[in-house]
Amino acid sequence: MHKKYHVHLTDDERAMLLATIQTGKATARRLTHARILLKADASAGGPGWGDEQIAAALDVSLSTIGRIRRQAMAEGVKATLQRRPSSRVYERKMDGNLEAHLIAVACTPAPEGRERWTVRLLADKLVELGHSDSLSRETVRQTLKKTNLSRG
Repeated sequence: MHKKYHVHLTDDERAMLLATIQTGKATARRLTHARILLKADASAGGPGWGDEQIAAALDVSLSTIGRIRRQAMAEGVKATLQRRPSSRVYERKMDGNLEAHLIAVACTPAPEGRERWTVRLLADKLVELGHSDSLSRETVRQTLKKTNLSRG
């Protein structure tokens, strides 16, 4: 099988990968990627193993090896060892205005028949008052904890 991406490591890159493996202080993912790159090294000082040999020796899939080869050629050796940052953006459900309303409701007397406000009651009350379309109990709990109003 003809490989599209051939890994050719420089002496500095090889030394860095060997140091990463020898210290053993990195994550398992980082150590495995370093081992794959060292075994796939087709330069003069490298073993130049094939994907099947690497997969058998390190218990990784062929697609992982191909992905690491491709990333090493496109982005560099260091990029294959670092995890990519998440591109997901979390939209805040509770802004400062809603927090103020939550605190105001939490400081009022508990509803009739209840001794105190529960997180579920507070979430339902804020939705009932029209401050939010929906609000999870966990969002209310975290906000109360952040503002030191939790009773836990």
